Amino acid sequence: MGTATFDFSDEVAVVTGGSSGIGRATALELADAGATVVVADVRREPKDLDAETPTDERIEERGGDAEFVETDVSDRSEVESVVEAARELGGVDVMVNNAGLFRGGSVTDLDAADLDAMFGVNVRGVFLGTQVAARDMIERDEPGAVVNTASISSSLAQHGQVGYDATKGAVRMLTRGAALDLAESGIRVNAVAPGQIATEFLEGWTEEAKQSAGGDEDGFLKDIPMGRAGIPADVAPAICYLASDAAGYTTGELLHVDGGWQVC
Repeated sequence: MGTATFDFSDEVAVVTGGSSGIGRATALELADAGATVVVADVRREPKDLDAETPTDERIEERGGDAEFVETDVSDRSEVESVVEAARELGGVDVMVNNAGLFRGGSVTDLDAADLDAMFGVNVRGVFLGTQVAARDMIERDEPGAVVNTASISSSLAQHGQVGYDATKGAVRMLTRGAALDLAESGIRVNAVAPGQIATEFLEGWTEEAKQSAGGDEDGFLKDIPMGRAGIPADVAPAICYLASDAAGYTTGELLHVDGGWQVC
């Protein structure tokens, strides 16, 4: 099969949650395609077991341009600081709202504080990232693209993760509503819906949630038609596609990257 290539030369991309997992893979992919990348995360050091070098350093080692901005996406002032950093580089062309938080628990067990924390990162963070980036694009009179990391949980409930499912359902509707609001400004807003992706993000899963996912000892394979859990590199090209001119007539879309999970 052929391989996809993208060109983000002379563009600036912000990737929240860019230090690890899907965010790291996306930041590297965008940089390889020519983008200057602003990596925004609460920590610079990657959590991935096979990565030691911070994402921004890794990009520069590969000949790209990047900088890191410590960011809590639930804090408006910190999101504004990230976009301001991008503005100094030319302004946001691509905003990837990828930062996420998982806290497991059934409807009878989930602590309200954990629910609030997930909504702060997964929903408020996506809203603020979209809003602040869109305002920058509109002020500069430049079209742009926003890509949010949703989930199969945006439309499919799973055992032991009622709060997380609720946040990702909200991300889906935030994406659609923002796409409607921003279309006349030339700003496209889409989302990817990853399935079971093998990242350190899954540290937050309860055993109940893992077992609901399937049958091998790690709980990831049983119900995935393609027979394996995904990896961050499976998701990054989909994000790049939605951010690229190749998806220039696509907005409000939820693109599943799940090995067929949602069809079985």
